[in-house]
Amino acid sequence: MKRKPLYIYSDDLLGYHFHPRHPFNQKRLKITKDLLETLGYLSPDQIIAPRPATENELSLIHHHKYIQVIKTLSDLNELTDQEFFAEQFGIGTEDTPHFPNMHQATSLIVGGTLLGAELIMQGKAEQVLNMSGGLHHAFQGKAAGFCIYNDCSVAISYLQKKYKLKVLYIDTDAHHGDGVQWAFYDDPNVFTLSIHETGRYLFPGTGHFTERGDGRGFGYSLNIPLDAYTQDESWLECFEEALAEVIDFFKPDFILSQHGCDAHFYDPMTHLASSMHIYAEIPRLIKEASKKYSQGRWLAVGGGGYDIWRVVPRAWSMIWMVMNDIPIVQQEIPLSWKRKWGHKATKTLPSFLLDLEEDYPFIPRQKEIEIQNTITKNKALSFLRHQKHRA
Repeated sequence: MKRKPLYIYSDDLLGYHFHPRHPFNQKRLKITKDLLETLGYLSPDQIIAPRPATENELSLIHHHKYIQVIKTLSDLNELTDQEFFAEQFGIGTEDTPHFPNMHQATSLIVGGTLLGAELIMQGKAEQVLNMSGGLHHAFQGKAAGFCIYNDCSVAISYLQKKYKLKVLYIDTDAHHGDGVQWAFYDDPNVFTLSIHETGRYLFPGTGHFTERGDGRGFGYSLNIPLDAYTQDESWLECFEEALAEVIDFFKPDFILSQHGCDAHFYDPMTHLASSMHIYAEIPRLIKEASKKYSQGRWLAVGGGGYDIWRVVPRAWSMIWMVMNDIPIVQQEIPLSWKRKWGHKATKTLPSFLLDLEEDYPFIPRQKEIEIQNTITKNKALSFLRHQKHRA
């Protein structure tokens, strides 16, 4: 009997909250879950509450001193005279401001991703979804880019140390997955694949195709930085080709994928111009890849996504639909869901699961963008192809 995919969620995950005006709004977790339940795609027996990560688990990646600093700052209602001290560790900045209980809130997110890994390795599910995760910018001793602890890096290190697995990390956020890349930059047992908007225009400014790893890990990091205003066809051409080559070269035991959905043309913080079509294709391609080498083991987490009304619920719902073999076809969004959330939404809620053609933006230099992306993709893949040829 096929094991059902599992969905990590509890309302406690909404506690990762900087302030009401901050763009990283975890209300999107509840909105997405409610859409899936309204569609009839998420049943109560598939929902598992997260557990907090322990300090020992956080220490798989994060420095002990950093964890103690975050715990200390978590007990403060405001920073006041601690501001300079906190900023040395990336807290109290405009991007990653201080909030009370942030250690507990972030530990629960990390624990949710760890629980997902455990459930898969214990054979209780082939695929698990933790939409609260994907905090891919946090470093070993510093917070960055809305991220305090890095759940992706902790989970990868956990899988390595406990199960001796080769892990493929896939990052489709519009922002480069820098924290995860640098954590494993010299490790040949972790392959990091990130497709993102070029750092010429966007935080964190890294992710150039020349970033290929270091030491024994040289050749185990692949970045495809796309030009601003990239649309569906070019985005998918680059991703599909890169994923196929990486899978055949690396042959992973486990796939962990980060699903920031801020490459959509509605997203207010990036300059890419994809539609909901790529968010139907990304999980399909990853699921197929997981069946090829990793026995279907696939753990998916969230990430960026700053249009929490029109983009995130639809894009993240599609990951769950793919995991459950629910066909993604054009369908109306239930009126009951729109009525429930419409009076709270700051944008007009969508009427359909997929974008309508008339909503797509017109990009006048699209051909030029596609040509540049193809050149970048080929440069990024050239070294990997050379390694495969030598092997």
